[in-house]
Amino acid sequence: MVLDLLANGLVYSSIIVLGSIGLSLVYSIADFANFAHGDTMTVGAYSALVTFGAVGGLGGAILGLPFGFFVALVVGIAMAAVVAVVTEKVVYEGLDVGSIGLLITSIGIAFVYRAVIQMGFSSDFTRYDIQALRPIEALLPYGVRVTEHDVAIFVSAVVLVTGLHVLLQYTDLGRKMRAMADNPDLARVSGIRTDRVKLWTWVIGAGLAGAGGVFLGLYGRLGPRMGFDLLLVIFAAVILGGIGSVYGAMLGGVLIGMVNQLTPLLSGVGALVPMVPDGWGIGLEYANALAFLIMVVVLLFRPTGIAGDGEGT
Repeated sequence: MVLDLLANGLVYSSIIVLGSIGLSLVYSIADFANFAHGDTMTVGAYSALVTFGAVGGLGGAILGLPFGFFVALVVGIAMAAVVAVVTEKVVYEGLDVGSIGLLITSIGIAFVYRAVIQMGFSSDFTRYDIQALRPIEALLPYGVRVTEHDVAIFVSAVVLVTGLHVLLQYTDLGRKMRAMADNPDLARVSGIRTDRVKLWTWVIGAGLAGAGGVFLGLYGRLGPRMGFDLLLVIFAAVILGGIGSVYGAMLGGVLIGMVNQLTPLLSGVGALVPMVPDGWGIGLEYANALAFLIMVVVLLFRPTGIAGDGEGT
């Protein structure tokens, strides 16, 4: 059971990490908490749904997923990035209301995204037209019940996160992004074209959110509130890791995702702890509450989050 929960924790954490990185990137550069980030994930998921409906019959498959799904994934990433950049240019960039004003504005933007999706697809849940798979036979003797789709989510997330690491550490754009996150004024006087860096930050952050949304739809099902419902968990991961730190967001995403999926281990805690009723336990329905409790406890001892100083990427 433990191995099964750990495996599912890695898959779920992969989705949280993709969402957390995008939120942290935008916060570190744009300097506000974007509450529309979760609904940006939903935009990516539904864009992929439409695309997969058109190209789903594309031949061949990888890890049980048709080639058409990966085309839909790319479209979902692109659409999430386009919608976020248009929102930044049309709404956020022209506002001079400070971080709190932008935060509240982003809440309104989230409602707009969700309303548009709901008008186009209704509020009903739906799924990608992909055949469900049985758990991988070779892992069943170990009690691990994951499918090839779960493996595809984990591997894809690792590839995307590795690509972001390479970009941040070994490219000129990455160095400029880190410089701007550390000190935007110094970056500007140093000749860095901060507007262009900011634009790329929105593209990368929203693109990763779009990927997270597509995988969230594959992991469960699609609904207009799917991204919004995950947003507070993503915020918890970002704050736990160290707000504004991309690598902290990765670590926080893994920890929050694992805690969420390992919660069933505590369902029988009452039988093990003295002075506690035998029938008492913490079920999966309390997973998010437990994750937030752990976040608060960690912040009591380390206010800047696990990653350290909470500065920059």
